[in-house]
Amino acid sequence: LEQYGEIAKAEPMRRALRDLEVGTWLSGLRRAQSRSRAGLRFVEVVDGRFKVQPIVDWTDRDVGVYLKRHGLPYHPLWDKGYVSIGDWHTTRPLSEAGSAEATRFFGLKRECGLHGLPG
Repeated sequence: LEQYGEIAKAEPMRRALRDLEVGTWLSGLRRAQSRSRAGLRFVEVVDGRFKVQPIVDWTDRDVGVYLKRHGLPYHPLWDKGYVSIGDWHTTRPLSEAGSAEATRFFGLKRECGLHGLPG
């Protein structure tokens, strides 16, 4: 899983940030999503770039209210029990996984590696 995350996600993201000379990037991570995200801050410096997480303190309810207020759809897999969407081959619905944190990567880990880029 570590090697897959590096090859499929982290390295391409680092390369894109570098090649595009990105100074600031936005993330949709939220503290309520998992224990590992509980300490996230609104702004962090990652590898010399600002990483801004504007909805870091939103709950699932906040997201739902925002989507409804602005006429935006939920992800189509939400109604099928997918509370977190990761890779197609390692994402499971909540009813099958048993907990939100176990819905991705067969419960072995939560993060894909994209948000753990070196800082």
